[in-house]
Amino acid sequence: MSTTRTTDTPATAEASKRVSDPLQLIDVDHVRFYVGNAKQAAYFYAHTFGFQVDQISDLTTGSREEATYLLTQGNIRLLLTTGLHDSHPAQHEVLKYGDGVKDVAMTVHDAAAAYEQAVRNGGESAYEPIDFADEHGVVTMAGIKTYGRVVHSFVSRSGDYSLTSVKKGGPFMPKFRKVENFALNDYNKKHPCGLKYVDHSVGNVEEGKMNHWVKWYEDVLEFKMFKHFDDKDISTEYSALMSKVMASGNHLIKMPINEPAEGKKKSQILEYLEWHNMTPGVQHLALRTDDELHSVAELRRRGVDFLMLPDTYYDIVWDRVNSMLKKHGHETVREDHDRIRELGILVDADDEGYLLQLFTKPLQDRPTLFFEIICRRGSQSFGKGNFKALFEALELEQDKRGNL
Repeated sequence: MSTTRTTDTPATAEASKRVSDPLQLIDVDHVRFYVGNAKQAAYFYAHTFGFQVDQISDLTTGSREEATYLLTQGNIRLLLTTGLHDSHPAQHEVLKYGDGVKDVAMTVHDAAAAYEQAVRNGGESAYEPIDFADEHGVVTMAGIKTYGRVVHSFVSRSGDYSLTSVKKGGPFMPKFRKVENFALNDYNKKHPCGLKYVDHSVGNVEEGKMNHWVKWYEDVLEFKMFKHFDDKDISTEYSALMSKVMASGNHLIKMPINEPAEGKKKSQILEYLEWHNMTPGVQHLALRTDDELHSVAELRRRGVDFLMLPDTYYDIVWDRVNSMLKKHGHETVREDHDRIRELGILVDADDEGYLLQLFTKPLQDRPTLFFEIICRRGSQSFGKGNFKALFEALELEQDKRGNL
């Protein structure tokens, strides 16, 4: 009697992994904003940050409840959603919080299975699995609640709506159509800003709640601690915060969580919470570029407001950064130092390399959501050496707003 020995092929091994690890994350599928007027917001992000206004779902496509614009750049996909009637949740949230991030959605192999696992792990349902299907394919979505107003949706795709197709400009999901003859799209192709993908998403939570949400990400989404910063790392004479960075198993998705710490005056986290209906939410999205100098120069040319640093920052930064790089055998900062200073870019280094970063001012009238533009040259940290200078710049802005 003979026996047949079976061996796993790459396909069967992958299928097995999907079954055993339903929370395996593939990508940041999209980030959904709730906004007061999606059409006007689309113009703002297209003009100032160079996004393509790629697709739309509205009354003309059969969407009777909401209007949503899909904005794309590199592997970044932003959805701007406005409710079309006063009972839509987007309208309620804009009233409470202003424009901001509602959903950081993640592509998975099976959205229903990921949702069920997250709920078994202790997550609270935001909405049960829904299939959006037509003759071209299926998009399945399901959501769980995280801190404050924020939701994490799980998204799985098939047919013409596969992630591979979407990345190539294919249809996003049923009831979306391509935007034709939008002049800014042609302009942005000729004058690219060079933003590639979402590097990380930062959440602000109430004082004393950081460790609660750290445990939530560990238990519910099976993330691990990546970095930890306390009030000794992130403080000035007046204010401080504490932060822990959570990451998915493959480090694809990183989510720092901030809470205010005691200080003489009000921290940026507490200011955010007070202007966000004392509700936790996404403080900023970090958008990755391969060329910080080009991206920041183009964004400044388009009118993006960035935080301003004192000139004294550059009197000391190069000795600190280059000594760190030499200590660990890395090349020194290769970008033009004078140009970095002209553009107001921050520089930091660690044992893995260096990074370049710069933060916008708030993107709306309330001092809440902003963007970070970041370029990594080996470093996987978050600019610890810049925290003091950054906080001092933030405090100047808070003082101008009467919120320090």
